[in-house]
Amino acid sequence: MNDRIRNMQTEVLSDNWYTLKKVSFEYLNKKGEWIKQSREAYDRGNGAVILLYNNRQGTVILTRQFRMPTYINGNSSGMLIEACAGLLDEDHPEDCIRRETEEETGYVIKEVKKVFEAYMSPGSVTETLHFFVAAYEKEMKAGEGGGVEHDHEEIEVLELPLQEALNMIDTGEIKDAKTIILLQYAQLKLKI
Repeated sequence: MNDRIRNMQTEVLSDNWYTLKKVSFEYLNKKGEWIKQSREAYDRGNGAVILLYNNRQGTVILTRQFRMPTYINGNSSGMLIEACAGLLDEDHPEDCIRRETEEETGYVIKEVKKVFEAYMSPGSVTETLHFFVAAYEKEMKAGEGGGVEHDHEEIEVLELPLQEALNMIDTGEIKDAKTIILLQYAQLKLKI
């Protein structure tokens, strides 16, 4: 517990898709004064993300799908290129990312390597992301991927040379932070 926080009160503003809370509290500043503050925090649970890579081919697997928040923030099509990801839904991160990989990309992966955890937007979102990488081969493709129909997912699977994906960061075609981080990790740490 943080002894610089007291009188914390939480109000649920929305519990529709996920939970949006308003948290009011007093914070002890460096001057020794208790300052009243309030913040809104969006709780959608924790998630996992993975970059599939093929050393021999020098390729990675990414996805493309519609993302409403990007659309309303000026992305003209709302389509976003991303690494495969999903919410834990109370699963262990490795189990989650194996499930999401098969649902979204059609690949059944055996071994995954966790590389780190990170908060992506700690000023307003509670989510911690577990970052993974895994090697893939053509023989591991067990289905079409594309997401789960009952969740109305329509996910396009992209297989790209790593260098092309890295160039797409420079051109602005890839704007998703988790994907940029994993592509840069691949450039620095993996032998692709």
